[in-house]
Amino acid sequence: MRRVSGIATLRRAVSSGVATQQCLAQVAPLSTCSSSSNSPNFSRRLVDQFGISPYMSRGVVGTVFFSVAASSLAQDVHAKEPPRSGKFLPKEVVLYQYEACPFCNKVKAFLDYNNIPYKVVEVNPISKKEIKWSEYKKVPILTIDGEQLVDSSEIIDNLFQKIHPDSSASSDDEENKWRGWVDNHLVHVLSPNIYRSTSEALESFDYITTHGNFSFTERLVAKYAGAAAMYFVSKKLKKRHNITDERAALYEAAETWVDALKGRQYLGGTKPNLADLAVFGVLRPIRHLKSGKDMVEHTQIGEWFSRMENAVGESAGIQV
Repeated sequence: MRRVSGIATLRRAVSSGVATQQCLAQVAPLSTCSSSSNSPNFSRRLVDQFGISPYMSRGVVGTVFFSVAASSLAQDVHAKEPPRSGKFLPKEVVLYQYEACPFCNKVKAFLDYNNIPYKVVEVNPISKKEIKWSEYKKVPILTIDGEQLVDSSEIIDNLFQKIHPDSSASSDDEENKWRGWVDNHLVHVLSPNIYRSTSEALESFDYITTHGNFSFTERLVAKYAGAAAMYFVSKKLKKRHNITDERAALYEAAETWVDALKGRQYLGGTKPNLADLAVFGVLRPIRHLKSGKDMVEHTQIGEWFSRMENAVGESAGIQV
């Protein structure tokens, strides 16, 4: 009978998976990487080394890629007032997401700020049965009265254009610069922080497995095996992105953003622009984790974040 030989074995299994190596270059798993079903080496090693069933091993693989994104402690969702723009009144908006995906949270921040009511469909990261109807197998996916939109930045640009038909979402150089900074830098700092220690990895996975769309078996395996795996994966992410001190990198990113505000309430001036919403959306998932609490305590980002919480308000989404 095979027995678990310790966390070191799991580390070897993680580091040797070809698909895992490819996905380490991406911070938002399953929203930017291929499906976990395309990761046979990692899955097979979990079966061989741990003696768990192939089904359970796929649960760990799916969760590993799913959970590189920051864990979210979002508030309960409530219906809100009509959209800010009377020109955009869709009959049905549906967001297919992973609760912990930072790119999904970018889209939600935009929808919430603009008071656009939407339904939230939590996708199972292993079976993806909720999006089998789509040829696109990553999240977020947004449908507007049946029209499918993909890729978080493109979704937001499309929505902005619908709300402001006479304006362009990409006309402001400063705004575009910082939106790019969010996707190309800020998101890469998050995973090494939320999985910095075994206790922080367990904290993140406790929420992910409780609020994500998992079966009981998937949840049980994912919480402990996934947390252990991601603890070591985060170390690889540190090396890949030249991060020496996780917290220092997080604090530096927060202060960099505060400096970019140049004393303004928001980067957009007296009201948030798309860059404000992108930064807020990506950081909102970690706000109540230890890493997020440390960030607010040791940097000056807290005041801006509080203003953004007030400006964005409660969620406009309804879980289905």
